[in-house]
Amino acid sequence: MSTARLIDGFGRSIDYLRVSVTDRCDLRCSYCLPEGFKGFEEPAHWLSHAEMARLVRLFVDLGVAKVRLTGGEPLLRRGLVSLVSAIAAMPGLRDLSLSTNATQLARHADALKKAGVARLNVSLDTLSKACFASITGRDKLDHVLAGLSAARAAGFAPIKLNMVVQAGVNDRDVDTMVHYALENGFVLRLIETMPIGATGQAAAYLDLSALGERVAAEFGLSAESNSGNRAPARYWRNADGQLSFGVITPVSQHFCAACNRVRLGVDGTLYLCLGQNDKLELGRMLRAGASDATLSAAIMDAIARKPERHHFNEAPDQVVRFMSQTGG
Repeated sequence: MSTARLIDGFGRSIDYLRVSVTDRCDLRCSYCLPEGFKGFEEPAHWLSHAEMARLVRLFVDLGVAKVRLTGGEPLLRRGLVSLVSAIAAMPGLRDLSLSTNATQLARHADALKKAGVARLNVSLDTLSKACFASITGRDKLDHVLAGLSAARAAGFAPIKLNMVVQAGVNDRDVDTMVHYALENGFVLRLIETMPIGATGQAAAYLDLSALGERVAAEFGLSAESNSGNRAPARYWRNADGQLSFGVITPVSQHFCAACNRVRLGVDGTLYLCLGQNDKLELGRMLRAGASDATLSAAIMDAIARKPERHHFNEAPDQVVRFMSQTGG
């Protein structure tokens, strides 16, 4: 394994890779994909599991220690467990996690745990069936709750719930979600909407900085020290000292100075910043016959030109691709 490190032009160590295994999803969340969207990547352009594993291995050899599998909805990709097993076995990888909407999780939780997924992030914006159906365009809240129950039974802990909060849509549901998370031992994270694609740009944005402080005070939660923490969330702990609540504020208080991640799309496109258009088409290079050495050199060159920060505030209409195309 190489001892090289991925350091960008601003001195940040890039040790976290998010891999979108599909851009398809069985929900149509209003801030992500419009109803009736047909612009998905052609399956012929998807990386095979072997191609994905090859690229992930190159990143791990270059010092990436954390990998998260995302989508779209990753559990829609056939044979995902075999890909999980291949990645989990890579020397040097310390953490393999998965983001899911949990609609398919009840039947996959045990297999994912046994294959090597260490942690789960579950998208859940409300516990109201009516609100859930309005946001997602689908009546599948019961499927999500069953998935969460199965994940607990499989031994996943902690399980993080990602709640995208929209003004006038689900902001009144925050307290209910906090109660639910505390009762079940989940970590609830409130996330600001981001102006990515037409749907994200049209979402009802809400600054969560003050809301997070209010919720923490109301529930008697203690702020966690962020000393040395490179994660995007600011966290609070409950009376038992357990991590229980956080806020992610990419717009109101961005955390770009500590960014340590890049994203690989289902077609092998490497996105260097969620809020910029800089990219490298690794998939095309791989299928054109590029060697591991050539691909690794291209990755290092791309990381060197990773943008300093997004410009969500200055240019909110800059990124026209949808979130599912980039990977969560």
